[in-house]
Amino acid sequence: MTAQLRWPSVAGVAYGGDYNPEQWSREVWREDVALMREAGVNLVSVGIFSWALLEPKEGVYDFAWLDEILGLLHDSGVAVDLGTPSVSPPAWFFHAYPEARVTTREGVIMGFGSRGMASHASPVYRVAIARMAAALATRYADHPAVVMWHVHNEYGVPVGEDFGPQAVEAWRTWLRARYGTLEELNAAWGTAFWGQHYDDWEHVGAPAATPTTPNPAMKLDWARFTDDALRECFRIERDAIRAHATQPITTNFMAHQSWNTDLWKWAAEVDVVSDDHYLVGQDPQAHVALALSADLTRSVGGGKPWILMEHSTSAVNWQGRNIAKRPGEMKRNALTHFGRGADAIMFFQWRASRYGAEKFHSAMVPHAGPHSRVFREVTELGADLAKLESVVGSGVDAQVAVLYDWESMWAQELEWRPSDELQFRGQMRTWYERLWRDNVTVDFALPTHDLSAYRLVVAPSSYLVTADAAARLTDYVRAGGTLVVGPFAGVVDEHDAVHAGGFMAPLRDVLGVTCEEFLPLREGERGAVAFADGASIIGDVWQEDLTLAGAEVVATYASGPGAGGAAVTRHVLGSGQAWYVSTRLGVEELKEVFVRVYADAQVVPPGYPEGVEVVTRRVGEEGFSVVVNHRDEPATLNVTGTDLLTGAVTDDGVLEIQAGAVAVVRLGSHHQGGGS
Repeated sequence: MTAQLRWPSVAGVAYGGDYNPEQWSREVWREDVALMREAGVNLVSVGIFSWALLEPKEGVYDFAWLDEILGLLHDSGVAVDLGTPSVSPPAWFFHAYPEARVTTREGVIMGFGSRGMASHASPVYRVAIARMAAALATRYADHPAVVMWHVHNEYGVPVGEDFGPQAVEAWRTWLRARYGTLEELNAAWGTAFWGQHYDDWEHVGAPAATPTTPNPAMKLDWARFTDDALRECFRIERDAIRAHATQPITTNFMAHQSWNTDLWKWAAEVDVVSDDHYLVGQDPQAHVALALSADLTRSVGGGKPWILMEHSTSAVNWQGRNIAKRPGEMKRNALTHFGRGADAIMFFQWRASRYGAEKFHSAMVPHAGPHSRVFREVTELGADLAKLESVVGSGVDAQVAVLYDWESMWAQELEWRPSDELQFRGQMRTWYERLWRDNVTVDFALPTHDLSAYRLVVAPSSYLVTADAAARLTDYVRAGGTLVVGPFAGVVDEHDAVHAGGFMAPLRDVLGVTCEEFLPLREGERGAVAFADGASIIGDVWQEDLTLAGAEVVATYASGPGAGGAAVTRHVLGSGQAWYVSTRLGVEELKEVFVRVYADAQVVPPGYPEGVEVVTRRVGEEGFSVVVNHRDEPATLNVTGTDLLTGAVTDDGVLEIQAGAVAVVRLGSHHQGGGS
């Protein structure tokens, strides 16, 4: 049976959030649906944490309360994203099946009373989740309120890995399927080092706690295994639902915020991509990380519209400092996601919980009630989203691709790298922020994807590069593309083994340079980088001793252990060019590199005022620019069109946007960049 649609049948922009009616009395239910109508809510997620109520005893179901709430929501015009509650098995389950509990790397068996899944490898858990998913789908497949299915919740968070005996047995089965023989496994893992050779499958354990760091190739495979095992659990539930129901099925990702799920692979398993995103309150530029997450979510979904399944109206609950959002910030956050392709804007959660670990988490209806500023902003946002139906279904313009590979991240962030301070996610954020400040909209991609449509490909952190990936990048440049690569690149293959031929060997042809030795800096040490035209910038943490193999030197190290050597290089290959940046640079310092790279790639930043974010969505020839002013002062931009939120028309091409404001402009025929 195939899904009827890849999108839930909700008119316009879907708007709402997680709804947990089981926490409230029926009197509150009636108040809730009235407030939902007032706020413009048309979609809520129900049942995600309800296993204990839906199956109070093994094999005994109670759907009466769920029948009632689904009917109430449907009668009120609110559609339902129906969740499966597999993230929180009930107490009776763990009492009956203690072997399903998760074991940590240190051998500690985790107890009941929190959230997070049981052992992903547990056979009894897998049977139980299939049974529950099938029971829900059998009962609600044709319910008029149910427009989508929501499997589990945030796979891998807070529990991804399990080191218990069932997981170890599943791990051995996975390794047999991957390698076939122990000879192949020993070769891939380099077990000759430290005498780790295996001659019996039963001797292969998990990379649990060891006296010093375990075999890194083993740990990389363990990350792959964990990801595959979590995805198997998703497929079990998805297939149980699909046997009865035709609505689209999703699960909520956490792009760039969770570590152990390879979303390129996960996106292929869902009917529609959805994501949860929470600002890091301590980060004064948290809206940049938000944009990164949104672009990454859209990209893994192939550029199609996606669902922002969760974000917060104000403070979140689990950070050390839970910073409240200021007036207008929620709207900026929501419409940034919308501008970057989200056709559904959802929150966790509808009504703030009085009890439990997340009682200090903000909500659409906060503890202060419907007369609060937050609820007024929620209602205003609902009214604004209702004006944007014409944008729904459109794509996002991007001329630049940024390479993002979870397997490379898993490998780079293992122990005993030359510097703990040169990390995948830090590099990704810094380089992305440079592009964000320049208002250059990006897609994310793997190096093995077809990159021919992009004028520029940016690789901030590509520690693990396979021979195939290197060949694809070489062909891209040779055919006329521009590539810029960050430090510590092309070091290892898919087994975390240094490439034959040395560091960067597979990238030698495309970059025209290799690395003889890494030169990490001491804590607090910095090194100057001097360009041939007299410009100078400062790098930190990292330098490299490069050997030229056809590239020209664009900048040299003026100080530090690499003094006198090449720091930034450019290599002409075929019709294109490839740049290599061998030190860690900050956002401001990268400007000196990217101004040169943009010129090569013929990418022209639009010249909008820094701090004003502009992203264009397009349906055929019709474009819509979402303009978000993150500044504390007004800005003027050269944009011609009609603001769908206010109705204001800018025939003269001058858009004035107030401090902290948002506009969604249906573009006229003379749209251009620039502003002040």
